[in-house]
Amino acid sequence: MAGNFKVLEEFLGDSLDLPVKCTDGKIRTFHISPCSAEDGLRVEKLMESGMRMAADGAEPEAEVLNDAAEMDLYRVALGTAYDDAVKHLAWPRLRHVALTAVIWISQGLPAAEAFWAADGDPSQAAPNREERRASSRAAKSTPKRGSQSGTSTPRATSRARKAAKT
Repeated sequence: MAGNFKVLEEFLGDSLDLPVKCTDGKIRTFHISPCSAEDGLRVEKLMESGMRMAADGAEPEAEVLNDAAEMDLYRVALGTAYDDAVKHLAWPRLRHVALTAVIWISQGLPAAEAFWAADGDPSQAAPNREERRASSRAAKSTPKRGSQSGTSTPRATSRARKAAKT
């Protein structure tokens, strides 16, 4: 019995299609299939480690993965599209396609779309932590409007509402 749940395939994208202008000038769409559960968990763990490092104030240039581990991550994220991407893309485009796939695996389609649209600049895909904190502080420090007459009236309780109706 499915209850009120939609069939997962109705709303969860099973693949990612990324159109890219290749080194030969042609636009190709790289079809990225979902990775295995084991690989998905591995990608998420790596992303969490990187995010934890950033939250702890690590330098942006700090190496999270060595070159071989980074290429392995890209191979896992791109799956069967990896060889075709390596064959047809220069490094900056390969990296952008692979990181978009990594974000899709670890954070979902909306985050991957935001990263893709931000030209690979994570700071443009979402406001940075300091901006979020500043807006949160501003919202908390904005004084709430009080009574204009200088008095305050307690909120009516349900008992008071019942008495007022009679």
